Amino acid sequence: MQMAAANTAPTEPLSKTVLDKIGQNIFRCYQCVKCTSGCPIADQFDLTPNQVMRSLQLNDPSVLRSKAIWLCASCQTCTTRCPQDINVTGVMDLLRIEASNRGIPSAVPDIQQFNWLFMQFVKYLGRMPELIFIVTYKLLRGKPFADMGMGLRMLKKGKFKLLPHFARTPKKVKPLTDPIGKVAYFPGCAASSTSKDYDHTVRSTADVLNIELVEPPGWVCCGSSCAHATDSTQANVLPLRTLSTIERMGMTKVTSPCSNCFSRLKMAEHEGVQDKQALESVEAITTYKYQGKVDVQHFVDTIMDHATPEQISRKVKRPLDGLKVACYYGCLMTRPAQVTGAENPEYPMKMDYLLQSLGAETVDWSYKTDCCGGALSVTQTEVSLKMSKKVVENAKECGAEAVITMCPMCHMNLDARQADMKITFDMPIFHSTQLTTLAFGLDAKKSHFNKNLVDPMPLLQSKKFF
Repeated sequence: MQMAAANTAPTEPLSKTVLDKIGQNIFRCYQCVKCTSGCPIADQFDLTPNQVMRSLQLNDPSVLRSKAIWLCASCQTCTTRCPQDINVTGVMDLLRIEASNRGIPSAVPDIQQFNWLFMQFVKYLGRMPELIFIVTYKLLRGKPFADMGMGLRMLKKGKFKLLPHFARTPKKVKPLTDPIGKVAYFPGCAASSTSKDYDHTVRSTADVLNIELVEPPGWVCCGSSCAHATDSTQANVLPLRTLSTIERMGMTKVTSPCSNCFSRLKMAEHEGVQDKQALESVEAITTYKYQGKVDVQHFVDTIMDHATPEQISRKVKRPLDGLKVACYYGCLMTRPAQVTGAENPEYPMKMDYLLQSLGAETVDWSYKTDCCGGALSVTQTEVSLKMSKKVVENAKECGAEAVITMCPMCHMNLDARQADMKITFDMPIFHSTQLTTLAFGLDAKKSHFNKNLVDPMPLLQSKKFF
């Protein structure tokens, strides 16, 4: 299959290409090495992040053949910590795209193939059919039995949707008669498949807290990490299509429980209104000119905006007393702060406050914003397992009895893949909203604990929550 046409390599310096296309002045980098120090997989790179920056300064085109630009997990740690405010993650994205445009073979073809196939499914279906996509990808790789054990466990738990869903952005949208106080809800593609337990508990939690969620019609995939790694315009077009629908509904706020979806929607809110080509593409699809009036939130922010910890505590009927948990934010819920607006991107606390209001004890630990590996769990499984294992082990070392997440991918990597981590203990991994529904006294079935691959019931029963 052909993923990029082989073009004649431009003669202009790569530093100028970076400046012209994404406005990043590479010569601001003075090699402080903070990007490399914070990178969770720098030890897997052939060029460390700071060496990538130096290669650009020296106009060394061999950087386009490096493994580093493809292995980058887009965790935004480098961008967050750069004292010169260089968007290092954005540079990595551009270099992948530039290499493809110049017909340079990927140093990690599995990742390029994954990104290309993902975008093809989204193009034709509108949303990502997880099971069909993964099976197709593994067949193309010639490894149809990879992850078979995990897949069968998930299938047994009913975590896969067998048939795809076709979604199209509507040209006409009926405005809500009373949009005030309502929040648009972007569930994300995983909500109907591997994380439908999360989706259901999010909706139950919102009901208890009197947060009225409205799912926009015809919402399409946000593009995840694959869009910005392959096509910077589509990376904005996909989320802007849904934001346009929400704006036409008369709503000014959208929330997502998925950190990846939140990140892509937030990036579009931050950058999309400046992307003339993306806006024109969205207008051609919707016949509407997006005005940029929609504010994007992560669901944890929506919860804490609608209720104080004291108000949440008053809703608790089954306190989580005696439960020690590590709140795992992952990398995209708060980073980069220039986009997310997070007050403490390196050590956030909102999820901690939420769990504390339910009666649980939250532990201080070192890995609450470290990357779990994201989609590398599919393309570079051993690399991702090493990253996720560090998170689980650190939580255990710091006294946690369970890890709490607010991202489907984070939950998947820590829960479903825990059996492959070669650790000597079981660490239950909860969606935060599984515990809110438990604490709010809802029927146990509404917490969907039976969907977790690491059985949480022994822990919950030992605490006499049942």
